[in-house]
Amino acid sequence: MKYDIAIVGGGIVGLATGLKLKTQDPSLSVVVLEKENQVAKHQTGNNSGVIHSGLYYKPGSLKATNCINGYHQLVRFCEVENIPFEITGKVVVATKKEQIPLLNGLLERGLQNGLTGSRAITLDELREYEPYCSGVAALHIPQTGIVDYKRVAEKYAEKFQSLGGELCLDHEVKDILTTPSQVEIIHKHGTLAAKLLVNCAGLYADKIAEMQQKSPLNIRIIPFRGEYYKIKKEREYLVKDLIYPVPDPNFPFLGVHFTRMAKGGVEAGPNAVLAFKKEGYKKSDFNLSEFMGSVTWPGLQKVAKKYWKTGLGEYKRSFSKYAFTKALQELIPDIQDSDLVEGGAGVRAQACDREGGLIDDFVIMENSACIHVLNAPSPAATSSLSIGETVSNLALKRLGH
Repeated sequence: MKYDIAIVGGGIVGLATGLKLKTQDPSLSVVVLEKENQVAKHQTGNNSGVIHSGLYYKPGSLKATNCINGYHQLVRFCEVENIPFEITGKVVVATKKEQIPLLNGLLERGLQNGLTGSRAITLDELREYEPYCSGVAALHIPQTGIVDYKRVAEKYAEKFQSLGGELCLDHEVKDILTTPSQVEIIHKHGTLAAKLLVNCAGLYADKIAEMQQKSPLNIRIIPFRGEYYKIKKEREYLVKDLIYPVPDPNFPFLGVHFTRMAKGGVEAGPNAVLAFKKEGYKKSDFNLSEFMGSVTWPGLQKVAKKYWKTGLGEYKRSFSKYAFTKALQELIPDIQDSDLVEGGAGVRAQACDREGGLIDDFVIMENSACIHVLNAPSPAATSSLSIGETVSNLALKRLGH
């Protein structure tokens, strides 16, 4: 069968794109191919469940515009579909005086991005929001919230299929052949054709793009594992809602923080270490080909050479509960390693260019037959409906709809 559009990837971005396409033009034939036997198994199903506000992102960037638009669309979607969520607000805390200029810059950026009500708060106000939190300066951001993104993605899939979209699970893509008239997608169970391919493959987005283009990209998806601890039930009172540090401006990671979860409980983390496998959720997970693909990439070698001290600190926290606890104590001095039990882990699909740049913004690349979403890490879940709308508009334009 030949479809109008085939989407590779049944995570939250691929499903949102399918939903937007079928909502905007119900006559389109759209199929989503997912290699797993369920949707949202990887980045979507293993994140902290935060509804991001758009605080951190450069005004006018794809991240900023899609996060803010996606935030409002996500909240409306959850309200209409009766998906539990909560707008909790969060505090961002400077623990050292030298972080205060960065904190002030974050506030200015947030206000430029339309986060009305965001403000610097006094230390007395900080203790009202988070009684056990310590710092030298802080912000309160009212727009942040929590939700179960796996549940959101499953609802996207349900609505997509109710509009006539097809979802094919256990359909790993093996090869892609492009002709002047169509794209042929060879998958685990056979072949299908489409007028246009949309690549939302997350951790494997670079491989799908290279499979289709038959040539190397100038960026590579590097997997970074983020490991979490959970706070024991009897000590969850230490955290009321969400507590974040001032992020290192050199990295697209937010640092270890505290998150009250939509599903219950409180998470602490994550760190950020190179995973030795694209879907390497455990320290022992290893794939030689994927590991070599990361460590031989010139861009990652340049990152490692420049920031090796930071990287060693992340690995120290990975292997030392004591070191992880010390990082958490900068925000909550009362927390002890005995308060922490091992939690889960997620793997972030982080694009790195050949020159050593960890790409901060979303990246969408087009060619004659395909639209490739090549960098969509956090806040992609928050932004999913907006990214889906952006990609849908590109696709509809390409098809003349």
